[in-house]
Amino acid sequence: MERLFYYLGLPFVRFFKMLEGFGAFIIFQLKLIPLFFKPPYRVRETLQQMEIIGVGSFFVIALTAIFTGLVEAIQLYHGFHKFGAETFMGYTIFVSISKELGPVFGALMLVSRAVSAMTAELGTMRVTEQIDAIDTLAVDSKKYLIIPRVVATTISTPILVIVFVFLGNLSAYLISTIALGLNPTAYKKTITTYVQFSDIGTGLIKAVVFGYLISIIGTYIGYFTRGGARGVGLSTTKSVVYAAMTVFAANYFLSSLFLYLDW
Repeated sequence: MERLFYYLGLPFVRFFKMLEGFGAFIIFQLKLIPLFFKPPYRVRETLQQMEIIGVGSFFVIALTAIFTGLVEAIQLYHGFHKFGAETFMGYTIFVSISKELGPVFGALMLVSRAVSAMTAELGTMRVTEQIDAIDTLAVDSKKYLIIPRVVATTISTPILVIVFVFLGNLSAYLISTIALGLNPTAYKKTITTYVQFSDIGTGLIKAVVFGYLISIIGTYIGYFTRGGARGVGLSTTKSVVYAAMTVFAANYFLSSLFLYLDW
């Protein structure tokens, strides 16, 4: 009988623990917001993190963008060719990469490349008591360790997405005009005729939001890591999963919002 009640109550216990963890995360972020505007501003540390996160992720972002453009051009060509609408491939590819694929894939690559390393680094510092040592020296560890990483990721993400959009569209244009035989002038004309600023702006707004969200998730989980080396591994896995899921969920809500605003 006791085991029956145990298995019946276990889902409720886990649900309330999840709510408790989410509440602690929100409270921590609310306490973190004033630190963004409180001196010292740690410019040097922020620039160092931008080099690690932004420059360090450039190659994987560029490679992902090139192959994304190539694959999308090939796949769309087969569909558009059936209806004789190949000339609209340029606009369709540009909008899909700018508004959806660029921000989402760029953020996911940052999650796998930078956020995971961020969590592992902070987690290692926590289990080896380096963060406690920083607090002992009267230095705010959150201001010193978390804020530069969040700011650097939030700034680097839209820049990397711009690179993604450019290389993705360039690779799609080259394979469409060279390998698939599309007219280069017609391809570019649909882009210049139909693309609006909002098609680019929505992608950049998404990139800023994604960058902020994945960085606060990665730093939070790493900062509160427990359990030694095993805990660092679990925290890294957890941050990648949570950050990736957050990107997809935020993308849906932002896309719905832009659709409602007709922007």
